[in-house]
Amino acid sequence: MKSVKVEVAVRREEHIDRALKRFMKKIKKEQILEDFRDRMYYEKPSEKRNKLKKRIKALNKKIKQQQDTN
Repeated sequence: MKSVKVEVAVRREEHIDRALKRFMKKIKKEQILEDFRDRMYYEKPSEKRNKLKKRIKALNKKIKQQQDTN
């Protein structure tokens, strides 16, 4: 797991909600939350392959549907 330091300094007279939004944006950009969720439980290599194949198949189906409508 990569070690990433994410900091957000609250600016002068800035609402905490805005700073939290910037923080979440940085986390999403660094894909920290996704990595954490992926590593939360052990997933066998065969399960990873099957999951990837299923995702690719769904993407191909979506692309084919878009091409058929156009």
